[in-house]
Amino acid sequence: MSLASAIQTGDVSLLPSRRDEDWRWTDLRALIRQMPPPSPAAEVVQAGGPFAGLSKAELVLANGRMNWWPEKTVAGVRFHEHDSPENPYEGRLPMAAWAAAESADPRVSILEFTRDATALVRFQSASQGTSHHDRLGVMVKAGVAAVLLESHEAEADGYLANRLIEVFLEEGASLERIVVSAEAPGAVAVTTAIVDLKAASHYAQTVLTSGARRQRIETHVAHPGQGATVRLDGAYLLQDQRHADTTSVVKHTGLGGVTSQLTKGVVDGQARGVFQGRIVVERGADQTDARMGHHALILSDKAEIDAKPELLIFADDVQCAHGNTVGALDENALFYAQQRGMPFETARALLTQAFVGEVVDRIEHEGARAVAAAWVAEQLGRAD
Repeated sequence: MSLASAIQTGDVSLLPSRRDEDWRWTDLRALIRQMPPPSPAAEVVQAGGPFAGLSKAELVLANGRMNWWPEKTVAGVRFHEHDSPENPYEGRLPMAAWAAAESADPRVSILEFTRDATALVRFQSASQGTSHHDRLGVMVKAGVAAVLLESHEAEADGYLANRLIEVFLEEGASLERIVVSAEAPGAVAVTTAIVDLKAASHYAQTVLTSGARRQRIETHVAHPGQGATVRLDGAYLLQDQRHADTTSVVKHTGLGGVTSQLTKGVVDGQARGVFQGRIVVERGADQTDARMGHHALILSDKAEIDAKPELLIFADDVQCAHGNTVGALDENALFYAQQRGMPFETARALLTQAFVGEVVDRIEHEGARAVAAAWVAEQLGRAD
């Protein structure tokens, strides 16, 4: 029985759990005993969100349904809908398969970049204690340089949001995807991105999140080599009892591919941060250059970090490395700042902001970089 079929009958036993190695730190089965009812259609959402004003091409998906798009084509971005897409994820990506099976009609909203452009996509959860599924396709034509500014916005709490994002880059295409995720504290939210690259394409991603009751942001990249490059970055800033799981898998299958990955985390209170990064270099993918780094700060003795960086290399003539560190703030730096009259909370916020700043500085889009810097400062300014 598929996950979607099981859920339809009220059986949640097929939800991912700690028995699944890739989900051992983000157990959904133990948390979700009964499925929340489906979310109703939301009222029309007003323009806005964290990236407001950075593009006129703004798509809003609220409670799993297309809620707002200004017109069919805006500044090089064309909007489509697809009513009967395939579902190739059964048996390997359970939450992606569930989203593909249960997304509301029209089943897929598609943004197609036909020339250099920027677009906003806002996922809104607007109904208390309900569940919804989104499916978004992003297509970038050959030679086009696109920017996708994506926000996950909570207008309610206690919901379950399951999102599937499928990205297709043609030869020589470029996409920078910047995500600001601000889920509700009582929410369960899973976002799965499937990225398919062609030769000489470039995919850059930065995900900033404050977590949720249970959250997982998952990225799978099919890397063809052949001059294609990937940058996967992220930062999780967690307080109270929030949870965030950043999971990624990059599979290199051809010659001369490049991957650079940097994730940083800050956890406080009783929060839990999870990082799972896997880079696979298949046979024949020689001259691959793949580097991964995960670094986290723990600000409370009740907070937790679980990290599992992996390099699986089956090719020769490669340059691959990974680093993983978890620790506390530099006590000497804190003492130095306080000796010069800076309050402890201010000093801690500034030091943690500088720690996360390397991720923000790698964002290429200037307007999005400013939004990201302000968001990080706001989150750290509220630290206990």
